[in-house]
Amino acid sequence: MPTVKTKTKSRAAVTGNPRKKVVRACTIRRSPEELFRFWRRLENLPTFAKHLVAVTQTSDTESRWVAKSPTGHTVEWDALIINEHENELIAWESKPGSEIQIAGTVRFQPAPAGQGTEVVVAFEYVPPGGRIGEIIAKLYGEEPELQVEDDLMRLKALMEAGEIPTTEGQPTGRDQKNVRRCE
Repeated sequence: MPTVKTKTKSRAAVTGNPRKKVVRACTIRRSPEELFRFWRRLENLPTFAKHLVAVTQTSDTESRWVAKSPTGHTVEWDALIINEHENELIAWESKPGSEIQIAGTVRFQPAPAGQGTEVVVAFEYVPPGGRIGEIIAKLYGEEPELQVEDDLMRLKALMEAGEIPTTEGQPTGRDQKNVRRCE
């Protein structure tokens, strides 16, 4: 895939106050090339990022994002890849006028001692609803810092084991005497 340069920016950034910055990293036992290819196919992101409902690539550098808000509603925005270095970096930002103001990067760096790849996600955003929206997100346990950390752990499981562990369908530990079973 060729290097994309749609704008000449040294880094992705958002304007406005109050903006928040999130940086999280995870080492995954896969090559930078394999992880870059998986991430660059933006439609793959909702497979491990639970808050994302859908990502649709509309051109080589543009995409449409739909995410769940802490209140259960969806928010949508259009994003643009502003810088890309194959197997190393993808930088993006939301388009002007989008419902969400966000800009960030994902880096794929070889981990020390041949232990795979360190994936580093960094982004800045303006919390929807400002300070009140930020408080609501915390109350619902939907802080972006925790979401990204969880997302990276699901990506690690998916890429290393081929699946994401879940407790869905497992017993709850309740008394099973009064539970009706399908036969």
